[in-house]
Amino acid sequence: MGYDIERFVGYVNEGLLCSICHDVLEDPLQAPCEHAFCTACIHGWLVHHSNCPEDRQTVDVSLLRPLYRYMKNDLNRLQLRCKNREHGCVMICSLESIERHERECEYSQIPCSNAGCTVRVERRNLDGHLAVCEYRSRECPNGCGIIILSAEDTQHNCIGELRTELELLRSEMICRVEEAKHEMESRLDSQRRHMVQKESILQNEIKELKSQMSRVMSDVRSLMAAERQHRQELEQAELEKQELMELLRRLQKDCRLTTTEGSRKLTNLWPLARLQSAKRKPMDPAAILTEYHWSSCAHIQVLCFKT
Repeated sequence: MGYDIERFVGYVNEGLLCSICHDVLEDPLQAPCEHAFCTACIHGWLVHHSNCPEDRQTVDVSLLRPLYRYMKNDLNRLQLRCKNREHGCVMICSLESIERHERECEYSQIPCSNAGCTVRVERRNLDGHLAVCEYRSRECPNGCGIIILSAEDTQHNCIGELRTELELLRSEMICRVEEAKHEMESRLDSQRRHMVQKESILQNEIKELKSQMSRVMSDVRSLMAAERQHRQELEQAELEKQELMELLRRLQKDCRLTTTEGSRKLTNLWPLARLQSAKRKPMDPAAILTEYHWSSCAHIQVLCFKT
């Protein structure tokens, strides 16, 4: 709804009137056909219609635009009376500043600030009303510190109020202690479960380490047994080697003795054979010596080969 035209002082251009409520535009919007409306009026109209109420052209909410600047300036310069005129306010101001004035107007009706009081008074009379309001509150004059209402002055009992306040504090303290207790128990249970889970994990790791240690010890014992067996085999091989070397030395010694004896026999027999051959066939002395030399060399080579 727009501003009541009776509140305005002087002439108001018809272009500044709403086409729906026929009052002066309030928070105006303009359709594509250039007809202007109050925002509340045109939104309410478009709920049930889809055209302009003036020329019946199609209108959609998305097509509405703010009022032209020159029309907005003309509208803001209009002079009107305060809405509290009937209560005694004689203020006349421009439309642009009327809302600020009415928020601070001394003749505005405002509710009492005391809880429970439903009286509405003029702003200028609020302090006087608060001084006598039956719902006004104040601190107990006897020094108990309780905030009381004036209507309860005759029924106020400082000791009873303090006892009630103490019981409330005690109940609140008990509730807080119980909440803290429950919270601590919950934390302890959570930590206990975590410790149990951690202990289980550690026990499993210890079992796994023990199993690995057992396998390692078994492998070590197997390696030690194999080492002992290898050492025994080496010692046995060393003994056999020594025995073979001793046997070889003995065989070499026997071979030398046998060879020496055989060579002696051959040496003793060779001159006789040569003499017999010489008797059968005369030879040149030089040829005899050469043959003797080659026979000796061949004999020595045979002996060396046998050795």
